[in-house]
Parts: sequence; structure tokens; C-alpha cells
Amino acid sequence: MVQARERVELKASRRQVLGKAVKRLRRQGLTPANIYGKGIQSLAIQVPAHDLWHLLRHAGRHEIVYLQVDGEEERPCFIRHVQKDPITDELLHVDFQQVSLTEKVRLEVPLHLVGEAPAVDRYGAMVLQLLDVVLVEGLPTALPPFIEVDISRLDAPDSLIHVSDLQPPPGVTILTDPEMVVARAAVEAVTEEEAAEEEAAPAEVEVARARREEEEEEEEEE
Repeated sequence: MVQARERVELKASRRQVLGKAVKRLRRQGLTPANIYGKGIQSLAIQVPAHDLWHLLRHAGRHEIVYLQVDGEEERPCFIRHVQKDPITDELLHVDFQQVSLTEKVRLEVPLHLVGEAPAVDRYGAMVLQLLDVVLVEGLPTALPPFIEVDISRLDAPDSLIHVSDLQPPPGVTILTDPEMVVARAAVEAVTEEEAAEEEAAPAEVEVARARREEEEEEEEEE
């Protein structure tokens, strides 16, 4: 299953402040950013930090963003890099990649597990997600923000879901190796040591029983 995209818009303005002076912009609640892309000249911009935070929290980096600079024609972009302060988590800088809506692009799309795995109730299995993203290719407007993985097919111990089992939307191709495992129903294996202990347990019971019988016989003789 795939999730359809919602239109995401963001307003920005051209940036005249460059270099170390951008600290002043951050104090004003603005985040410095750049737009780059195939066949276009790189453009320095500034974006309200509040709007950018909202975008990152609710849309994420896998959405196409229609960026409007100074009221001009919208620029379809993807967020390619976000720089944050490691201590304060303040947004320091963002890179936007402008794309053409008529040319295919490649993008890593997250995988979200949905549903219930029968193997969990039947066999006490644990669902392990072994792959978080897949690389896809398609027109920007066709690429989903994420792909849902239905785990209801995990109905037996060690059953698997491969990349080849995923269903991309029309016009989108998954480029990740189709043999890679996305999810697995794992049943905890008994180790050799645990098995040895289980085998030894009956023998220990027999030894204890024999000792009790010997003690009882000795008491009777006395």
C-alpha cells in the first residue's frame, strides 16, 4: 500500500545576509537556506524558523515542497539537508533541491509497518523490521511520502516480506534490491546451553529421588 502526497507550501524571501552574519537572522527567528538544482542558479533565501519547524514535524523531508520566494512562481523542491545545533537543536541551515515536475527523480522513501502478524499470536513470534527505507524513482508528484507494509502475511515462524512484495504506485519504480528483507517473524531460538539444561533437568530429578529413597531405607534399618 502507498500513501498519497498532500500539497505542502512554504514562503521564503531572498537573503542578503551571508557568512557569519547569518547569526543575526537566527536571532530574528529566520533560518538561512539555499535553493539549488539542475540548470538553475543557486539562490540564498531565508525562511521563518517557526514555519520551517512546522514543515519538518508534519511533512518531513520526503515531501515535495512548493517554495514561494518573494511572491514569485512556486518552485517545487525537496529538503536535502538540515543542519541543527547539536546542543540547542536550533535550525542553522537548510538546503532545498529544486526539481522539474516533468523529470524523474530518485528519493529514499520510508517504510511503515501496518496491520497485525498472525505469527505473533500463533507462535509467540516477534516482528522485526530489517529495512527502514527504499530507493524509488519517478516523477516528483508521483512519489509517495512513505510506503505501508502490510505484515498480515507474516503467518508462520521465520516468514518474510521482501522488497519484491511491495507495491509502488503507478509510474514509480523501486530501485532497492528486490531480494532484501523488509520484515521477518522471528521466534526466539533455544540456545544449546538452554537445551542442555532442559535435558539435564530430568536426570537431576531422578538423582534427587534416588537419594531420598536411600535415606528412607537407612531410617527404616535404624
